[in-house]
Amino acid sequence: MKAILANEKDIPTLQKLAKKIWKETYTQILSNEQIQYMLEQMYSYDEIYHHLQSPAWKYYLLTDDHHKYLGFIGFEKNYEKDTTKLHRIYLLAQSKGMGLGTFAIEQMIKSINKENSRIILNVNKYNSARGFYEKLGFKIYGKGVFDIGNGYVMDDYLMELILPKP
Repeated sequence: MKAILANEKDIPTLQKLAKKIWKETYTQILSNEQIQYMLEQMYSYDEIYHHLQSPAWKYYLLTDDHHKYLGFIGFEKNYEKDTTKLHRIYLLAQSKGMGLGTFAIEQMIKSINKENSRIILNVNKYNSARGFYEKLGFKIYGKGVFDIGNGYVMDDYLMELILPKP
């Protein structure tokens, strides 16, 4: 497994992965219309490009040992004081159970551990990924319903992981 720091040339790959993974992940939770709306908002070329221009944002493409793309992770350092926000971690269904998610989180922690002592994320209340996060030590610290426009909301648990001091 490898985590490859993404740059502008990787935007089409990130978009392609997001589209496929979102359809695998969210069709039982969200309407097709909401999935399409969120993909257009969150994964437009301009949106990802803007993230990649910020020194706080990092995207890593996740590959197997044969350099096949299996997913990605996107996070923002210093989102709040001493806090990194994990905005995106998405894996193809075929790669689940291989330890790739744990590997991705470990790579993120290595890159932020000296700067931030807390990681936060939002997870849809009906997304089975919540169990994955809990297995890694994340705890629910709140709930939120967020208006994302066009009549859609995100109904999420807010989770956090407090990192040990380096």
